[in-house]
This record gives sequence, C-alpha cells and structure tokens, in this order.
Amino acid sequence: VHASFALGDAGYETVMVNCNPETVSTDYDTSDRLYFEPLTVEDVLAIVDAESPEAVIVQLGGQTPLNLARHLEERGVPVAGTAPASIEAAEDREQFSALCRRLGIRQPAHGIAMTAAEAEEVVDRIGLPVLVRPSFVLGGRAMKVVYSYEDLQDYLHEMYHEADEDGFDLSSSPLLIDRFLESATEVDVDAIHDGHELLVGGLMEHVEEAGVHSGDSACVTPPPTLSRSAKETILRATEDLAEALEVRGLINIQFAVKGDDVYLLEANPRGSRTVPFISKATGVPLAKVATRVMLGATLEELRAEGVYEPRPQTFTAVKEAVLPWSRFPEEDIVLGPEMRATGEVMGIAATAGVAFAKALLGAGLEVPKEGAIFFSVADRDKQVALAAAQAFHHLGFELRCTEGTAKFLAHFGVPSTPVPKLAEGGEDALALLESGEIDLVVNTPRGSRARSDGRRIRTAAQHKGVPCITTIAGALATARSLQLDAEHLAEVRSLQSWLA
Repeated sequence: VHASFALGDAGYETVMVNCNPETVSTDYDTSDRLYFEPLTVEDVLAIVDAESPEAVIVQLGGQTPLNLARHLEERGVPVAGTAPASIEAAEDREQFSALCRRLGIRQPAHGIAMTAAEAEEVVDRIGLPVLVRPSFVLGGRAMKVVYSYEDLQDYLHEMYHEADEDGFDLSSSPLLIDRFLESATEVDVDAIHDGHELLVGGLMEHVEEAGVHSGDSACVTPPPTLSRSAKETILRATEDLAEALEVRGLINIQFAVKGDDVYLLEANPRGSRTVPFISKATGVPLAKVATRVMLGATLEELRAEGVYEPRPQTFTAVKEAVLPWSRFPEEDIVLGPEMRATGEVMGIAATAGVAFAKALLGAGLEVPKEGAIFFSVADRDKQVALAAAQAFHHLGFELRCTEGTAKFLAHFGVPSTPVPKLAEGGEDALALLESGEIDLVVNTPRGSRARSDGRRIRTAAQHKGVPCITTIAGALATARSLQLDAEHLAEVRSLQSWLA
C-alpha cells in the first residue's frame, strides 16, 4: 500500500494485483486499478497484456510474486529493482552457499537428501539436532526440529507417507537439512541497497531462540544483548551480500548468533513481514524509499528530497505475535518453525523490559503477578532455564516442578515443590490445573515422541485459561517484565512524540 502511494506521489498510475480480497490493499483508494486474480504466470501476464506497464514490482508481496520474476523477464516484462538472476542466486541453495563461502560468511552445516539413507548420512555428518523441511515449503510449513533418528523416521513417514522396498523416495521434494543451533539468538535485518549505498532499516533481536518462526517470535530493536562485534559482523555481511547480489531495493537477512559466532541463516531480496514494524520503530518509510530505489533513485537523492531522514533511535520497540490459541483449544501451542500467528502488536518504551511488558498486554497475554508456576523443562534446557526460575522465585512465585527439574533447581538453591509425572498418578500437573492451583505454566518440549505429556499439560492450561510459555527465552523476558513498576506501563505517549 505504501509503495502504491509512493508511486502515485511520483506521478505513476498504479495497478494492484491481489488474490486476497480481505486485505487493506484492496481498498478503493490504494491504487488506480485493482485486479482480484491468482498470482500465477498466466494470470499476471494477461494483466500485463491489458495494462502494458513500464515495470512490475515483485519485491513487496512475499515469496509468491518473487517466484514469478524469471517468468516475467523471459516474456519481456521489465522487473523493477533486483534482477531475476540475482533473486535466483539467493533462492538456489547451492549458488547461495557458494556465494557465502566466497564472501567468508559462515552458515550452519547443511545438506540435501534424495532418499532416507541420504538423510541419515547428512545427519551423521552435521550432527543432531537438525532442522528439516521439504524443498517446496513456504512460510515455515512442514519444517521441524529433529532431535533423534526416531524423530527423523517419524517425520519421513508424516511427510512422504509409506516407504517402498528401497525406502522413502524424496526425489519429488528433496529434503533440506540444516544443523539446528540450540540456544542461539536470531537476528533479522531489513535493509535497502541502491547499487552503491546501503540503508539499514534496523537490527531486530528475537526473544525466542533461533528455530522459532520469525512471525511467531517477539523481537526487539535496537538489539539489547548483541555484542558490538556481532553487530559489526552482521552489518558487514549484510553490505557484502547486498553488493554481491546487486540488490536494488529491499533485502531481508536472518542471522543466528551463538556466543561470539555469527551464522547466516537466510537471505531474501524482498520486503519481509518486519518492514512495517521497523518503519514504525524508526520513522523511516522503508517501503516508500525502496519503491523509489527500484525505479532508479539513489539514497542520496532521496535524502536530498527529504523522503527520509536518518535519526538515532532513542527508545526500544518490541514486536509481539498475536496467536490464535483461544480459537483452536485442541492445538498444541508449542512454537516452532511453522508460523501460527495471525497478527502482531508493538510496544514502545525507554527500556526493553517496559516495551516487552506493553507488547504482552497488547497481545492479550495477562501474566499473573503472583501465585504458583508449574515449571518443567527438558534436560537440554535446564541450564539456560535457571535464570528464569531464579527470576520467578525472587518475584515471590511458588515453583512446582517435575522431579528432575526440582532436583536441578535445588542444586542451585532455588526452592520448589516436586510434582509427580502424569504416569505416576497422584496430584500431578493436570490435577493442579483442574483445581486452580496453577497460575502460569512454563513447559519446553523436546522431540516429537516426548511431547505427549507436555501436550496434555499445555492443552489443559489452555482449557483453564492459564497462560503457558513454551520457550525459556520467553519465560525469562516475561519474568523481567514483571519486575517493572506498574506506573511505567501506564505511561501513554504518541508515536510522533517518540520519533520527534
């Protein structure tokens, strides 16, 4: 929509093609002409024949229009901005990996499998856990974090159905396998490149660890915990990639930071879902700037025109996902690589803690300020969960834990009340939820076969209206937000005053 307005301001007539009539871009005043048509080669070419446009913009509609770029170019249709060949170089796994190696940019170990045997060979080589997905997926669908070979076989059965005598045939949709970086921090970067200069819209640090879909993860800008060296590495890699791919317009890059190491996860030469958030947070109209750049303007020219003005960010902004669990009470609420969010909200404050608390309130998550927490985490999460448990204890919450978690916390001086596992009977977590003795659930599952008990607990919490947190990073951020004085949350200021 902002791109359409920018084109109108520049003297162009705009033609919008949209296959979803429920969006704001289908309002009568957002474009000169509007087509409700599927985003397929045939339908778009028919519109091009009727309209004879000077150029077609594919960067601002997600992955589907980006996939049309090469087809449009082959039929003589001018594609504004980044060339289709550069788009393909970013999309093709082998080309992109070769480019990253040439630029000295690290990526997690990865491989491609055409058979089940090859899948196991790749896992043997790069090690568990891994992130797996068929090559055809969009938006995180069918992605999964696999922690064991049993999980891998379960996934292959689920995705590729029955195996023949030679095993699973993956040739129709090769399996992409990446090493999953546990407890890594994911960082999103939205930037604009004009062929000579790079404008970084912002760095967004995800609250949830890498592996949770970016649309479901809360994120913070400016990043509160990234080291100076990590930021410099990320900015240098962003500029190198934008130049190497000859980007003209927007590019979104996702990184994972683990310790002092920075890994590149993915690069997309298009606008991402975080562009509206970072534009609001910084006051820079990224969609408008990118549109003008795609049409040939330089960033220097746009600054001279007053289209945008770089300014230091003096506050913290947090994006939080709105999740539809109340509409789907039987759905497991675990966050993962597949996106579940149906919306998002934004909190702004002078500090990250207050901004996160505001975002939680905006998303409709009412976290109790006292009471009992059922706290149960997987073995691999226990060390990183300690800080969250200590924070809740210092806030005065009573911790109730399964035996393994209780013993671990006791070793570090955090008191808790042991609760039997579901199979052991007695007053377990389900009974405590049913009797109203639990006010908050923190539960992190690991591995599909180990999820049955956890899923029953999370589902019961949903039915009873008890908030449930499924990541340690989310639990720690929530605990820190509860430490805030209520008067900080009551402060109301306009967005314009923050950006002044």
